[in-house]
Amino acid sequence: MAYDIFTTISSPAVPLPIENVDTDQIIPARFLKAVERKGFGDNLFRDWRYEKDGSPKADFPLNDSTYSGKILVGAKNFGSGSSREHAAWAIYDYGFRVVVSSFFADIFMGNALNNGLLPVIVSPEFLQKIFDTIEKDANTAFDVDIAKQTFTISATGETADFAINPYKKHCLQNGLDDIDYLVDMKEKITEFEAP
Repeated sequence: MAYDIFTTISSPAVPLPIENVDTDQIIPARFLKAVERKGFGDNLFRDWRYEKDGSPKADFPLNDSTYSGKILVGAKNFGSGSSREHAAWAIYDYGFRVVVSSFFADIFMGNALNNGLLPVIVSPEFLQKIFDTIEKDANTAFDVDIAKQTFTISATGETADFAINPYKKHCLQNGLDDIDYLVDMKEKITEFEAP
């Protein structure tokens, strides 16, 4: 199993109401030297989270103890820029399992799904409701159900449906990456190849 099995998540969310967040902001290029997926969370949004002397910027959401949870809520056009897979690694390694936006760059979305991270696209209006809900009460939980493909604001019961590729849905529900998926089908493959 490559990743956490994803069925449902009920969690508060961390707001990042900044549009056009690119992959160099998610994980700056100078931290791309490692080839393992571990440790990238330490440098997630590094230049926004820390001063040059390494001290945390108090006003950045990830440094604000008001916010917590496994859901990151971004603004429009999240994950634009380079195709670095490390951006998804950093978000996952930090502890997020869901990223919500009204629009994702295609390559980021693919990288997220390939690395155990669920990108949820909602309408701009629903996204604003999420931000408003967090502003009113940062402890409010949001419910994500991958089987039903729904994102729900628990405080109001308002729900948005989201789309996901059926193959990637299966992989997330079973904690599989592409290699694990093939290994999981070993018996069927052997049976198919039998004379």
